[in-house]
Amino acid sequence: MGGGRALLAASVISIQNSCFTYPACESCCSRLSLDSRRFNCLKCGRTGEVKDARYRYRLSLKVADTNDLFDITVFGSCLDPFFGVTADNLQRYIQDLNQLSGETNRDTSPGVLVQAVETCFIGKRFIFGV
Repeated sequence: MGGGRALLAASVISIQNSCFTYPACESCCSRLSLDSRRFNCLKCGRTGEVKDARYRYRLSLKVADTNDLFDITVFGSCLDPFFGVTADNLQRYIQDLNQLSGETNRDTSPGVLVQAVETCFIGKRFIFGV
C-alpha cells in the first residue's frame, strides 16, 4: 500500500495476542510503565498513582484480503461496542477474574474471554482504516 490512508476490506484470520487492553497515558496514548504504586509515561513524562491509570483497547489481528495477509492493530474506543464495556471496565473484570483464579500475570486475559474474542472476530469481514 502507498503512503496515504486507505480502507481495507479484510477477514480476520487470527488474534495475535491475548492482552486486549493496556495502561495508556491520557496525554499521548503511549503505554504506561507501572510499578506497584505509581505509573510513568516514558514518552511524555506524565506520572500518577496506579489506581488512576486509564486503560485503552489494543487488539492485534492477522487479516487477509483477496491478495495479501496483514498485521493490523485496532486501538481505542471503537472497540467498545464489540466488548460491550470500556477498556477500563474490561480491565477491572480481567483483574477480578485473574485474582479469583490465582493468575499472577496482569497482562493475561482469562481463556474464556480469549475464546469469546476469537468467536466474535475470526472469520468475520471488517473494513479497516489503514
